[in-house]
Amino acid sequence: MISTSGVTLRYGKRALFEDVNIKFTPGNCYGLIGANGAGKSTFLKILSGEIEANVGEVHITPGERLAVLKQNHFEYDEFQVLETVIMGHTRLYEIMKEKDALYAKSDFTEADGLRAGELEGEFAELNGWDAEPDAAAMLIGLGITREMHDKKMAELSGNEKVRVLLAQALFGRPNNLLLDEPTNHLDLESIGWLENFLMDYEGTVIVVSHDRHFLNKVCTHIADIDFGKIQMYVGNYDFWYESSQLAQALQRDANKKKEEKMKELQAFIQRFSANASKSKQATSRKKQLEKITLDDIRPSNRKYPFLNFKPEREAGKQLLTISGLSKSVDGEKLLDDLNIVVNKGDKIAFVGPHSQPKSLLFDILMGEKEADAGEYTWGVTTSQAYFPKDNSKYFDGVDMNLVEWLRQYSKDQDETFLRGFLGRMLFAGEEALKKASVLSGGEKVRCMLAKMMLNGANVLVFDEPTNHLDLESITALNNGLIDFDGTILFTSHDHQFIQTIANRIIEITPTGIIDRTMSYDEYLENPEIKELRARMYPVEA
Repeated sequence: MISTSGVTLRYGKRALFEDVNIKFTPGNCYGLIGANGAGKSTFLKILSGEIEANVGEVHITPGERLAVLKQNHFEYDEFQVLETVIMGHTRLYEIMKEKDALYAKSDFTEADGLRAGELEGEFAELNGWDAEPDAAAMLIGLGITREMHDKKMAELSGNEKVRVLLAQALFGRPNNLLLDEPTNHLDLESIGWLENFLMDYEGTVIVVSHDRHFLNKVCTHIADIDFGKIQMYVGNYDFWYESSQLAQALQRDANKKKEEKMKELQAFIQRFSANASKSKQATSRKKQLEKITLDDIRPSNRKYPFLNFKPEREAGKQLLTISGLSKSVDGEKLLDDLNIVVNKGDKIAFVGPHSQPKSLLFDILMGEKEADAGEYTWGVTTSQAYFPKDNSKYFDGVDMNLVEWLRQYSKDQDETFLRGFLGRMLFAGEEALKKASVLSGGEKVRCMLAKMMLNGANVLVFDEPTNHLDLESITALNNGLIDFDGTILFTSHDHQFIQTIANRIIEITPTGIIDRTMSYDEYLENPEIKELRARMYPVEA
């Protein structure tokens, strides 16, 4: 168990946390949420002891082990992959090294023998004999194949190192686990493996993630950082979000009869109570949810951008035809004889483990690159707006404030209109006079989305739009695209984003495409498609 008493952290006059008293108990998974800059990662560092609070204390049950997902990807470059994972259990690793040193001595003494006996006893108690096979199984579950286990960490790519460090944090099932963005750089299979691991985990888990599907799957509670405080809620992310929206509606409609609102609340709780994310906690969580009263439901102070894409004209039936499109990069054929017909109203998610072919296709369709062969034709009634994965050319070296930057893309040049539009995107007051060249990654994304809204296009093309966004902006974009009355082509690693928007899935594989009109979950669970994918990925298979 982890708890805090009176934790306060200040940077100058700014209080990041003020008198935080909270308890995290075994068997539960806590999703730590908050706007960008609220201090999610900092709070994890306080809990781990990496940062010391100005006031207050962190308490961990004596004898319990705490593991943290490391963020320094170069820290273990000189160690083998399998050894790096085992190092996650510090005491077990110390015993293994001391044992090896003793047995390697040429002048092995009686005292050495006694010490070795002590170490062997402790080694057995810590399941040391299963350490290597357990570490290997964990690596394989996270997509690190067996032939990589004896390599040095320095030989791995950045994405592979992230997976090894995640295995290190999970190794030996520590009592308390702190995970900061654990799904970054994981494919769907690895995320699924991690979800199953955490749902069966009996210790205490505190996780920061922008992946709402992951939070919904594994979390029993949400810990919300807002105005320097942390408020605990029972349930997963969707329950927290919808309950906070309900609370705002309750405030607006305070004059309505309380009995009517109680019925709304009971129906709301009944819907979520059946959606247990963690089997061992399902019964107790359901009981906790059923105890919630109107007074327990509090509105969130979180601000959401307003994203509303309105086409200036309706597109005709002829949207887009792609015929025999091929393109090679550095001698590797990434697109090979691609044939796709896009229909009116299609919201197509382009999926698959390799991002380069998808980004290349979008660049070709938007006229930023040329195909080697084949052609594509946009319908005469279509207009397109594009969100590229790399937006640097729109901001780097641009000596304009945000009002001036947005004016380039607006038919209405009036400053009042532009400021109002920026305000809806959370750039209010002096924020609208920020220089475009100094924006954060998330702020640049919001500007690009504003640019797209002003375009009035009836076809939207998005390449990884949720990168760099906080949960509030992801939720707002997700809702805006669900409501969009037009055609969308997009890529994303956000499971919930794809599931709730797409009505058609296209996967570009090394040996062709898979094209199905269905939801993402249906696509992933379809036995025929699973078999087809296995044949079309000969290397992975």
